[in-house]
Amino acid sequence: MNRTFAITAFAAILAAAPILSAGTIAERKENQQDRIAQGVKSGSLNPGETAHIERKESALNKEVHAERTLNNGKLSPAEKKQVNRQQNKLSRQIYRDKHDAK
Repeated sequence: MNRTFAITAFAAILAAAPILSAGTIAERKENQQDRIAQGVKSGSLNPGETAHIERKESALNKEVHAERTLNNGKLSPAEKKQVNRQQNKLSRQIYRDKHDAK
């Protein structure tokens, strides 16, 4: 009986995982800005890397703003998925730049 409950609970958590783990676009944006600032402060991001990441972040923010403008302030599920993928890619770039040997 407990095993069935545990499997059901686990399935419910997995179903909600994309919603819970992704957070909102704004929260991720803020988190990534904090990571960039920490990298600059610690010296793990050089000025060129920082500028490159900031340009990508700015382009993504402009894209989100344009999509919301077209859709009365909302993003479609497909647009949210696309933004999430782009934020994931940017997050990986921040990690790589912070942990490279430069």
